[in-house]
Amino acid sequence: LSSLPMTPGTTTKIYLKGLAFPVLFSKIIFTNEDQSTGELYLVSSDLTLNSDSMLKLYKKRWSIEEYHRTLKSYVGVSKSPTKTVTTQVSHIFASVHAFLKLERLKLATKLNHTALKTKLYVKALQTSMAELKQLQSNQNYNYG
Repeated sequence: LSSLPMTPGTTTKIYLKGLAFPVLFSKIIFTNEDQSTGELYLVSSDLTLNSDSMLKLYKKRWSIEEYHRTLKSYVGVSKSPTKTVTTQVSHIFASVHAFLKLERLKLATKLNHTALKTKLYVKALQTSMAELKQLQSNQNYNYG
């Protein structure tokens, strides 16, 4: 697709190998925060869309993808050891609740999910090490 001659911000109807119907293809040029540029290629089966509409839909869908990735990677929805419907529903509810708390933390701290998770792990490790040192100092080691 990247070899097709495309004017950025326009759509072209194309036929892809293996598809029995035409699709719209659009090339989007964007500027990153560091002022470098990138290319995004979008494909849609809705032949009535223009390039701007395709980009708006992509942004909406991408936020849904981020939600699912966060549920899987950061709040453990995919690590459910549950076997019954009731426990599965409870686990999913707890995961969504954890996601909402994580999002509130993200907004309050202006840190992304990875940074928040790392910060929580570091704090937990520091607390564990402090507790371990305290236990060791209270122990009377008699290896006799």
